[in-house]
Amino acid sequence: MTAPAGVTRDPWGVPTVRAGSLDDLAWAQGRVTAVDRAWQLEVERWRSEATLAAHVGAAGLSWDTFAARARLDDTARRCHDALDPATRRWVAAYVAGVREGLAEGAARSPELQALGRPRGGHGGWQPWTPLGVFLVHHVLFGSLGTTVWRGHLLRSFGSRLGPDLATALGLGPPDGSNAVAVTGSRTASGLPLVAGDPHRVLERPGVYQQVHLVVDGPGALDVVGLAFPGVPGVAHFGHTGSVAWAVTNAMAVHQDLYRERLRRDGDRLLALGPDGWEPADTATVRLAVRDGEPVTVETVETARGPVVVPSWSGGAEPEALSLRAPSRVDAALGFEALPRLLQARTARDVEAALASWVEPVNSVLVADTTGDVRQLVAGRVPDRAAGNRWHPVPAWDHTHAWRGPCPPPAGLRVTDGAPWDGVAVTANDERPDVVPYGTVFAPPHRAARLRALVGDRTGLRAEDLAELLVDTASPATGLLDVLRRSAAPATGTPAARLHAELLSWDRRMAADSRGAGAFTAWRSALVRRVLDLPLLAPLHHPAGVPDVLAPWLSPVERVGTALERLLDVLPRHGVDVDALVHDALADAATTPAPAWGSTHRLRTVHSLDGTGWEETVVRPADGLPLHGDTNCVLATASLPGLTDLCLRGPVARYVWDLADRDASRWVVPLGADGVPGPHAEDQTPLWARGSLIPVPPARPEEIP
Repeated sequence: MTAPAGVTRDPWGVPTVRAGSLDDLAWAQGRVTAVDRAWQLEVERWRSEATLAAHVGAAGLSWDTFAARARLDDTARRCHDALDPATRRWVAAYVAGVREGLAEGAARSPELQALGRPRGGHGGWQPWTPLGVFLVHHVLFGSLGTTVWRGHLLRSFGSRLGPDLATALGLGPPDGSNAVAVTGSRTASGLPLVAGDPHRVLERPGVYQQVHLVVDGPGALDVVGLAFPGVPGVAHFGHTGSVAWAVTNAMAVHQDLYRERLRRDGDRLLALGPDGWEPADTATVRLAVRDGEPVTVETVETARGPVVVPSWSGGAEPEALSLRAPSRVDAALGFEALPRLLQARTARDVEAALASWVEPVNSVLVADTTGDVRQLVAGRVPDRAAGNRWHPVPAWDHTHAWRGPCPPPAGLRVTDGAPWDGVAVTANDERPDVVPYGTVFAPPHRAARLRALVGDRTGLRAEDLAELLVDTASPATGLLDVLRRSAAPATGTPAARLHAELLSWDRRMAADSRGAGAFTAWRSALVRRVLDLPLLAPLHHPAGVPDVLAPWLSPVERVGTALERLLDVLPRHGVDVDALVHDALADAATTPAPAWGSTHRLRTVHSLDGTGWEETVVRPADGLPLHGDTNCVLATASLPGLTDLCLRGPVARYVWDLADRDASRWVVPLGADGVPGPHAEDQTPLWARGSLIPVPPARPEEIP
């Protein structure tokens, strides 16, 4: 990788970016990101502007249609225009750096060269593009998909959907992120440690970029962190030398979907609101399609928000669904927090910076060199009726109107006494500080497992916290209890041998474990048997939603996620669960189960997947056997009944040491570079086995 003035690189290719001021640093960060990640920057810009199909063909049309209807680019522009002058100038400096570096980055990007992109020019980067990139990452990261799913359940089942079945099926899929902070009383150094691993889709290039950002002279700062390529600063995970922070999804519901009734009145479009029929804003967007005819899309925005599902048969009359989110309502994303985080020196500074955060809503663990450790909730959640958080609600009913933001929760001090005992864990789980803002949280086993692994240990070091994050113990107790309660199959049959193997399995999801392979084969067979139940036939009804929402409407994924809960409630609906268990045993026993890692393998996702250029993508890491599973602390997710491949998992892993920043460690699934070469995938073997690499040292002369 080329290293322009002000940039040095460690042995893993991670850039240290140095500048004389905060704005100059933003420029230099933008430039080095464009050199390293040009394809990633451009494709995320296209997504934000609804121009993906113009570059990759019809495969990008479903996203463009959604982005145009959701008015992502317009929302980004509004949020940018509302920034304070200093933050706006800082973002502008980053954009200028991206423009400066894109020609060099495009010349080394196989994807951009394959698409025939010109080597010169800066594309269409606008002052608000970083905010659009951030929206692209997070518009589907919240509750939108699960709310559509619940609405689909209500439409499909009607009065046949009892509350127990609705609860079992209507809960969202588990999220896998973890974060742990321990106070100095638990560490060898006497100062805190913070560790974590965010879980997202395993994209290629990786969703996070390791960076070391330094300002020399007035306003000096020295920060290591994980950045979103296309967004300045380090939003979610950083260490400034004297304070460090980590985030997980707080599982708060900050987005609402409204059922809209629309009608034409001449050349006007009207929407039924709480006070009667009111005008809706409409526009026509022409979406270009590479090697195809352009497509015209009508966008509609009611007083609630943009219509993202134009046809939704929710009642007796035709309906649509509009999306209401704080980012558009308040013209804010919280970008003002980003430069302040870089300048933070204490836990109190981080808490003050995040007071302006908007979305998504995060749980934050933060610790500093004074020993202060805090647990925060950052983000804006609207105050409204409880039903809004569960399913699409009628726009014409005034009881579902927003009443402003909920009061922000007070930060919590993590102490050495009860209930903390010097340990804080956030794993998307239900806790008092987040429960008022969500509807469903991840099952408690990951958080409980992390606390149990810490136990009463003292003298902890960075490597000890790193080890916690790769624990492969499976919370399979519920499913195995169902198996244990059922009658054993006839002696000597393949099903009986599988039954015995499952009950003797050590419940570790190790890649070389045949017991884990047998368990997942039986689990997948059980998912398929449950899916075939006549009771659940309505799940297979067409959802009639845009293609980008289809992953949230997958019956296989939803049943696989809800399997343990379903087995608990199905007997009340006349289903013989013992018969399901035995049939699934017979199905899975037809062939010997291989070791788990023979089917549980890495599969990265690339933006050219599904296009005519898919074969140009080089994927040397794909196919790597992986430890872990969806519900382990090491949450390398699979989709029972659909695939054992891992498309979602830890997109970074880190340990922040407050006693010695240079002793901190991190790793990403692929590498620092976004193009094939020595640093494109050199971290993958370490990531897979749970090893970490050093962060760049504060003094560059110490780089070996």
